[in-house]
Amino acid sequence: MVEDGRTDVLVEPESAEKWLARAQELVPVALDKAKEVKGFPVRWKTIISKLEQVPSRLSDLSSHPCFSKNALCKEQLQSVSNTLNEAIELAELCVQEKYDGKLRMQSDLDALSGKLDLNLRDCGLLIKTGVLGEVTLPSSSAIASSSVEPESNIRELLARLQIGHLEAKTQALDCLIDAMRENIKNVLVVLGRSNIAALVQLLTATSPRIREKTVTVICSLAESGSCENWLVSEGVLPPLIRLVESGSAVGKEKATISLQRLSMSAETARSIVGHGGVQPLIEVCRTGDSVSQAAAACTLKNLSAVPEVRQNLAEEGIIKVMINLLDCGILLGSKEYAAECLQNLTLSNENLKRSVVSEGGIRSLLAYIDGPLPQESAVGALRNLISLVSVDVLVSLGLIPRLVHILRSGSLGAQHAAALAICRLCSSSEMKKLVGESGCIPLLVKMLEAKTNGAREVAAQAVSSLATVSQNRREVKKDDKSVPNLVQLLDPSPQNTAKKYAVSCLGLLSSSKKCKKLMVSYGAIGYLKKLSEMDIPGAKKLLERLERGKLRRLFSRK
Repeated sequence: MVEDGRTDVLVEPESAEKWLARAQELVPVALDKAKEVKGFPVRWKTIISKLEQVPSRLSDLSSHPCFSKNALCKEQLQSVSNTLNEAIELAELCVQEKYDGKLRMQSDLDALSGKLDLNLRDCGLLIKTGVLGEVTLPSSSAIASSSVEPESNIRELLARLQIGHLEAKTQALDCLIDAMRENIKNVLVVLGRSNIAALVQLLTATSPRIREKTVTVICSLAESGSCENWLVSEGVLPPLIRLVESGSAVGKEKATISLQRLSMSAETARSIVGHGGVQPLIEVCRTGDSVSQAAAACTLKNLSAVPEVRQNLAEEGIIKVMINLLDCGILLGSKEYAAECLQNLTLSNENLKRSVVSEGGIRSLLAYIDGPLPQESAVGALRNLISLVSVDVLVSLGLIPRLVHILRSGSLGAQHAAALAICRLCSSSEMKKLVGESGCIPLLVKMLEAKTNGAREVAAQAVSSLATVSQNRREVKKDDKSVPNLVQLLDPSPQNTAKKYAVSCLGLLSSSKKCKKLMVSYGAIGYLKKLSEMDIPGAKKLLERLERGKLRRLFSRK
């Protein structure tokens, strides 16, 4: 090509063999020059010992069968040659004492020593990672411009995370992020434990840009669910927690999402608490953006599922923060995680229950429940707290109409929790009357048809408890589905745990001739015979009552 009167000749890039020969020629020159230096004896002694290790590393590389086919190998030889040239130049300056100040030369020699360390380490890693066994690959600049990586290129990208200078690692991270967006499975197929270890090390790099890119990769790996154990065992938790505490906005978000996924394991949850992760997560709940706040709330919810750390969480101030999230969370998901966290915290620890009540938790939970689709966790938390608050206070706060709202509009899990709350609430006839007057009885009767055995059982328990009051019994009798549904729950199979409550409730209704006729017509006698043999309380008495009534009707016809 001719331009401006000059001819540009296209020169073929030098091969790996030529770079190897050049490096091998430079080693003895560098050693001879270094040994001539009289000044800085300690530093030059260290440099000489490292230069003496270079030939064996070059020999290891050149003896590999794929030595000449890999771009990384050639790049490494170029780097070694550049370092050796620098060693020769610095040695000449020291011999001639032509340097700009002693401190400057000391700094240059320290930098040279660091480069030699990096070269020696990277040569070893090239063999160790197995990347030399790959086919011919493009250079780092070519990789940086590529968006879709075949399996062999992904192996090289992963190797580059461990080898070379920071800029090369930055390019490798960019390409790895692109490859994971394209198809993360291609990355997971070739990912090894050493690659995970390299990524974890990069989380503590001095460059904020590298830390941010690295945590983006780690976040994707954590979310894939394929390598949580490797991540944790390679020490990912402390640097992730530091990023949550003091990283950039993107770094905080990705680190928090990573912890969210990793904290699903109880063992890892304990480790997060042990590494001081609670306070940074709480701070994100207070001040983070919507995505980070939701991820932090979910992580704390996961931690609260581990009984032995709940007291630690409370001491860090989690209760007040979760109640505040219920009131002011940016996303609905944040509020749901807060409710789940409070439910976990109040499962068994009386002190934590009292703390939630004293911080105004009941009022916040009730306000959250007013939404269009009440969730199980908030109702469960309320159920855990009912025993600590007087009936008058619960009534004044509007608990009963909320429970009716849940039975009408909530998920099946929320309805289950609401029915359990009614069972706990109805400790007196007066309270049973109030609950019965609220309109919940038809909803509980309908719940007797629920798909899950647990929901049917708790609904039967609630109806049975309410039916001990005469005015509630009248409401139960009015519902055409009550007797048929209760008779179906007399099924003697072991899976049906609602049968004892069904027997109790039908016994209360059996004073009504109409109800007794319905029980017989729907097959209650056959069920009750089996239940009597099983010694289910009340079954034998109800059976006798129904059989007497049946006999009377037969005689009256005659």
